[in-house]
Amino acid sequence: MTITITERPNQGGERSAVAVRHLRVTSVLRSEWIKLRSVRSTRWTLAAMAVLTIGIAIIAGATIPGRWATMTPAARLSFDPTKVSLRGLLFSQLVIGVLGILVMSAEYGTGTIRSTLAAVPNRPLVLAAKTVVFAAVAVVVSEVLAFAAFFVGQSLLTSPATHATLGQPGVLRAVAGGGLVVAVLGLFALGLAAIIRHTAGAITAYVGALLVLPIVIQALPTSINQPLGKFLPFNISSAMTRVHATVGPATSFSPWTGFALLCAYAVLALGVGGWLMVRRDA
Repeated sequence: MTITITERPNQGGERSAVAVRHLRVTSVLRSEWIKLRSVRSTRWTLAAMAVLTIGIAIIAGATIPGRWATMTPAARLSFDPTKVSLRGLLFSQLVIGVLGILVMSAEYGTGTIRSTLAAVPNRPLVLAAKTVVFAAVAVVVSEVLAFAAFFVGQSLLTSPATHATLGQPGVLRAVAGGGLVVAVLGLFALGLAAIIRHTAGAITAYVGALLVLPIVIQALPTSINQPLGKFLPFNISSAMTRVHATVGPATSFSPWTGFALLCAYAVLALGVGGWLMVRRDA
């Protein structure tokens, strides 16, 4: 009796290809994680975020009770203790933007991007891995600092000043949303760095979009600056961390609508950056 054994090389080849692709993705993610955590700039920028975010919450929480008696009735009525404790997130937005830019532009500045692309020729995969690793770190750090600043700041807002708790309407949204805004702005900055590929140029563009553009638009007539102002990252961030509604005409979208728009900015910047990575030389 003769037994015939039929090999199926195609199936095995498909399994090997799947295994190789899976290994490649995990290896690229691991290498990007090693890059991010091994450089000193990451530790310094995250430490600066912590000092600024929590330090400003401490200063605001400690000084406001002493000034409460001199505040006008209108100021007391519109006082937003949650937003006061989250003031430091504005500086965190600047710092996380610098870190997001360095994640991409530092390799172009030193020329090590050539080694990265030689090891991983799939350029969109490289950008995706950088984005995923940086997003994970940014979300965790930003949320931890946002909640820490809130709890520290509220503990110092003693009587006669009012304070907030997470159970009050809009407070949890403001604290958690504030951390998410910081993380998304970091991704937006990473996308700008992929487009510009130069650290100083990307930082200039990021600071301009975050801080300079609002000043320019504010100088325009009201009929122009109010409609345009709603689209600015600065106003979107302010609306997310605010619990009390503003008095007068609306100058920003609702918190989650503005956040969705901010996510669209980040996706657009990363998409354009990925497209340019494929078309341009390293």
